[in-house]
Amino acid sequence: MKRTNNSKLRIIPIGGLEQIGMNITAFEYEDSIIVVDCGLAFPEDDMLGIDLVIPDVTYLRDHISKVKGFVITHGHEDHIGALPYILKEMNLPIYTTKLTMGIIENKLREHNLMRSTKRKVVRHGQSINLGKFRIEFIKTNHSIQDASALAIYSPAGIVVHTGDFKVDYTPVFGDAIDLQRFAEIGKKGVLALMSDSTNAERAGFTQSERTVGRTFDHLFAEHSNTRIIIATFASNVDRVQQIINSAYKYGRKVVVEGRSMVNIISTAAELGYLDIPKNTLIEIDKLKNYPPEKTVLITTGSQGESMAALSRMAADIHKKVTIMPGDTVIFSSNPIPGNEKSVSKVINELSAKGANVIFQDAHVSGHACQEELKLIYSLVKPKYAIPVHGEYRHMKANAGIAEQLGIPKENIFILQAGDVLELDDKGARVAGHVQTGAILVDGLGVGDVGNIVLRDRQHLAEDGILIVVLTLAKGTNQLLAGPDIVSRGFVYVRESEGLMEEAKEVLNVALEGCLNSRNADWSKIKLVIRDTMNEFIWKRTKRRPMILPIIMDVNV
Repeated sequence: MKRTNNSKLRIIPIGGLEQIGMNITAFEYEDSIIVVDCGLAFPEDDMLGIDLVIPDVTYLRDHISKVKGFVITHGHEDHIGALPYILKEMNLPIYTTKLTMGIIENKLREHNLMRSTKRKVVRHGQSINLGKFRIEFIKTNHSIQDASALAIYSPAGIVVHTGDFKVDYTPVFGDAIDLQRFAEIGKKGVLALMSDSTNAERAGFTQSERTVGRTFDHLFAEHSNTRIIIATFASNVDRVQQIINSAYKYGRKVVVEGRSMVNIISTAAELGYLDIPKNTLIEIDKLKNYPPEKTVLITTGSQGESMAALSRMAADIHKKVTIMPGDTVIFSSNPIPGNEKSVSKVINELSAKGANVIFQDAHVSGHACQEELKLIYSLVKPKYAIPVHGEYRHMKANAGIAEQLGIPKENIFILQAGDVLELDDKGARVAGHVQTGAILVDGLGVGDVGNIVLRDRQHLAEDGILIVVLTLAKGTNQLLAGPDIVSRGFVYVRESEGLMEEAKEVLNVALEGCLNSRNADWSKIKLVIRDTMNEFIWKRTKRRPMILPIIMDVNV
């Protein structure tokens, strides 16, 4: 790849920095753009009614003629979840490994995008050419199979993007991380390393996934007389494999519950990433045919999600599973930051029903701790370090590791979403900023709920609404009926009749002066209603409900 003029490589994180989730990064060189990952984030507590959050890809849309496709590192929602929504806007090819593609194809089927979307499965060690870029997929370990790091070759130099990773010398399935290839690429000279920051604050090494298998064996032996329910991430296929191994060893039947869990396990089994002994898996309807101590349920809901299977069991609204006193419930995960309250609520509900809840020692992280990050930095020997994947404190800790290993402080870049980092072997600088942000998905609506709608929802949630209804004579503005006041979420009308009658009197006085005015149009009448009610309600209750005037006019 010949380099022309003084062109530089531009790295543009569109999402995924200073937050957990919504990972998406554009790499641009002259007339070529490749996009690494396309993830979603889950809504914050103040995003009332919002289902998902996806990235604002205005920059890609504005430069669509340059965009060559999506290159996906692995199959977690925070790296693939936004694909169906973005692909409806821009029809681009997808390049990724076998299991990741299988999970993506489930999403494409749901959104009727299978026929229109070009897809190519790539093996580890294989490279693809996209415009001015060549991208090599490198084997890594993570909490889902088929995770990849990417070596992105451009005329300006090589960028290594680790994806989410850890160093696991004894993985449950497949090979260990290809450290040799990292070292070989490091010898060629690496311009920049973009590395996972999620566990950068944690000292030491991340434990091998295989250690969880031994923990399950101990727990199954210890709780041999009870039904076992295990909540984990749907995408952690290796974890599911180890649960199935322990269940088979102790003669238990396995039920998989939760839509995302069923989908991913079906896909993994079809593609050969799960080894399920014959007659081990049973349908949930067959559960009643076996003694409780001979069954295991693998379920979603480890993060306390309100509609996940475990949360519905805990709340006693699951149609087919009822928590019984003595059940052993194992949380095989750690709460994602922000989910602690939801998880605690589910644990309390389960405990109140007599379940024995275990939420320690049955999980290991899928992300590299400090010593693994040091190993990758030492093998790759990058000129520039660009921490990614994590909140600001995680990226700052990652930057500290890079500095410890001799990378000059001026060569370490903690970016924000939208920053444009221009770099080559002569220098690097943040050379601008592009539009980024969060697009909110609510039901079938994508992007139709913005900050103003959210603010209204928060207002309604905090103080409720008062609807003022009045009927005017067409043309004369004579008051024919009302004002009637309807309250929702503010006060219970039957218990606040005095307040409502007083409010009507105040309104009548204000409206009398307004309606007799010659220039009383509807906008002025509504303004008088809002101002009058806001002032009265605040004086009487120190609350600010939303005031919604409704005016009807009729011919007399």
